[in-house]
Amino acid sequence: MRICWFDDNRLGVVRKSLVHDVSSVLSSLSLIYPYPEGDPLIANLGRFRPAMESAADEVDGRPLSEVKLLSPVANPSKIIGTPVNYRKHVAEAHADPDIDMTRFAGSVIDQGLFLKATSSLVGPSQGVAVRFPDRRTDHECELGVIIGKTADGIDEKDALDYVAGYAIALDMTVRGSEDRSFRKSVESYAVLGPWLVTADEIADPDALDFELSVVGEVRQKSNTDQMILSVAKQVSWASSFYTLHPGDIIMTGTCEGVAPVKPGDTMTCTFEGIGEMEVPVRAAG
Repeated sequence: MRICWFDDNRLGVVRKSLVHDVSSVLSSLSLIYPYPEGDPLIANLGRFRPAMESAADEVDGRPLSEVKLLSPVANPSKIIGTPVNYRKHVAEAHADPDIDMTRFAGSVIDQGLFLKATSSLVGPSQGVAVRFPDRRTDHECELGVIIGKTADGIDEKDALDYVAGYAIALDMTVRGSEDRSFRKSVESYAVLGPWLVTADEIADPDALDFELSVVGEVRQKSNTDQMILSVAKQVSWASSFYTLHPGDIIMTGTCEGVAPVKPGDTMTCTFEGIGEMEVPVRAAG
């Protein structure tokens, strides 16, 4: 199943090239303050899924080309990033003087995970707004993992049972000497889309081809089998430090080929088993 948010926060089910508006099912989602941690739709996805499928059967679909796709997760409690998780990216990071590695040393295990502000989260239609045109802003195409149920100190062998689904993620980065989380938390610097593909549709998240191009030029091309830490390992590791809540996002690291973008560019990201999204780049303000 493919689930999206679109236009003015409408809930949709994507089938082939059409979006079916299933927002009617949200009427049974009742919340009492203080609100629970995480995203309530993701937390109740198992309960809502049959109703969403039925609602999609009853309404005509709209072409994807006519809607504005937002982030498929509306309310994550946190966005977690995994740094230097592809060996070839480790090599290019150390070789490129513009990618400052002086603050960070050692393997992905040595460096640990990092957090991006939830305020940085956008969908593909909203695009990336370059806030510092005098500095380098790079693209980093990644597999996005969406947590489906509360996870605290879980074993690696059980970790994938806690995943609701997958999406394409862009971990945009301002290069510089400041703390990694600071530079990666600029508004619009966490792109997620084009929809959430439920976990049952992805047989092996550690064996997916992906590619990113900018204005037709292929910049990044790899497979998630090149990750140093598997998806299950990342989920388990993250849960040993944080309680993971439904809707939390793990951006699992990027491959080699990171490079700068500028206003006017369009990034096209494709991921096996998920789909394709186009993300425009513009100037902030």
